Amino acid sequence: MEFAVLNQSELPTADGARVCDGSGLNGTDISQIFVDVPPGGGPRLHRHPYKEVFVVHEGRARFTIGKASTDIAAGEIVIIEAGIPHKFVNSGEGRLRQTDIHLRSGFETEWLES
Repeated sequence: MEFAVLNQSELPTADGARVCDGSGLNGTDISQIFVDVPPGGGPRLHRHPYKEVFVVHEGRARFTIGKASTDIAAGEIVIIEAGIPHKFVNSGEGRLRQTDIHLRSGFETEWLES
């Protein structure tokens, strides 16, 4: 296959996000999560054995990365190194829309909070 066109509305969902697993796309070397969560929404603390890139399209988020916390707004990009614990929460008054890019074909997540 020379190319693929996907419709986000047809992707599976998990915790208010659409999930695109690259391993199901002829071994594509990235996987993506299309986040669309209300205020207060976001994943609990976790880490991956690969880098993750977050592109914030709309809203605000408070990221916890290792022992640091930082506020991120639409138009900003966050890059987290492999193995670093992280989480984010929608800290704004409207929706948080972002694309989380996992630099691996398929997802591998170690959850650090229940």
